[in-house]
Formats: sequence, structure tokens, C-alpha cells
Amino acid sequence: MSFADKAIRYFNELNAPNIKLGVVELMNPYGSIQVKSVVKKFYNKFYNDYGSRIFIFGINPGRFGGGLTGISFTDPVALREKCCIENTLGERKELSSKFIYSLVEEFGGPKKFFSKVFLTALYPFAIIKDGKNYNYYDEKPLAEKLKSEIVKTIKTQIEFGARRDVAILLGKKNAKCFSELNNNFNFFDKVIVLEHPRYIMQYRLKKINLYIKKYIEAIKCIQKQY
Repeated sequence: MSFADKAIRYFNELNAPNIKLGVVELMNPYGSIQVKSVVKKFYNKFYNDYGSRIFIFGINPGRFGGGLTGISFTDPVALREKCCIENTLGERKELSSKFIYSLVEEFGGPKKFFSKVFLTALYPFAIIKDGKNYNYYDEKPLAEKLKSEIVKTIKTQIEFGARRDVAILLGKKNAKCFSELNNNFNFFDKVIVLEHPRYIMQYRLKKINLYIKKYIEAIKCIQKQY
């Protein structure tokens, strides 16, 4: 099976876990027929081969990005305008998606970028609390409840075609949580930590070009090690 075949099968068969989360809610876009179609088109367009990728792990999808489209760091506008995949999933742009697709353009466009990189998240569903995005690590009981699901997510996705020598983690807290799991399960030999797109767009917007350069340098440095 190709990278695309494995990814399409995984995402389009995802079901939210039967876990009591209190006031926290999960968004599972993969039950939508349109999202299933989008996932199939996206992965067949950019991942229909047997090559390995550098895995870049975010936290969990945002409600206006991957939480809608089923594609990590990709809002409906980016999906339509940058990936040329038509959809009626909305018109709202997401900050993280705006950063990522600025990076993608600077790297050489979606085809070149996705031939080298797989964007994903440690937890595959958007998490919502009080109508706002929430991170899996924002409260310890939630992180503990989701730990086995996160491990399952990583184990399954690396079988798509991950480079196992190194992975990129976005966000310091995210990387800290991942490092504990990586020490136990030896998913990757090395972890590189970069600032999360949301943080950059919210607090370091004036230096966005420096962060894009930092991301590109990290990716190209890994490529040279292959």
C-alpha cells in the first residue's frame, strides 16, 4: 500500500473514543462524506507514492482548521486556494493554517513540500472547551485519559512511511509530553522542537519570515542527513 492508501484508510475509519471527558468535547470531521472525499483527494494528490516523509507533529487540530477539513493545519480556504481541492466546508481562515501555507509557498509549493513532509498531530481530533480550542495537555486528567489514544495515533501513523531517525515537534509543552512517550516507545531517534504556528502568528507575527526560515532550515537539514 502507498502512503496515500494507508493515510486514507486510517483517517476515514477514525472514530472518536468512548471516553468521558466532562465539559470537554471532541470534533470528529471524518464522519462527513465531504471530509472523506477531501481526505481521499488530498492524499492521492500529494502522497500517492512509497516514499518516506519527515513527520511534523502538532498538538491537536483547531476547530477552524483540521477540525473541519480533516487535514492537519489546513483550513477550508487553504484547501481550496493552495491545494486546489474544492470544498464547501467554510470561508474562515485559521492562524496556524496561514503560517503553514506561507511556509509551503516559500518551500516551493504544496507538491514539493508534501513530497518531503507529513503534517499531523499527536491527537487527531479537535478538542473544544467553552466553545474554544483546547489542548490535550491543558489539564492533567485529560492528558492521562488521552495518552493511550495518542500512543495509538503515533504507532499507526508512523507506519504510513515515517523517517524514524528524526521528527519535528511543534510547541514546547507538546514536545515535553511527546518526549516522555518517545522515551518509552522509541518512536524516533531524535526530536527537533520548533515554535508552534499559533504562537508565532499570535505573538511573533512581525518576525514571521524568520520563523519560516527556521522551519525550512530544519527540514532541509534533516533532508541532508538522509
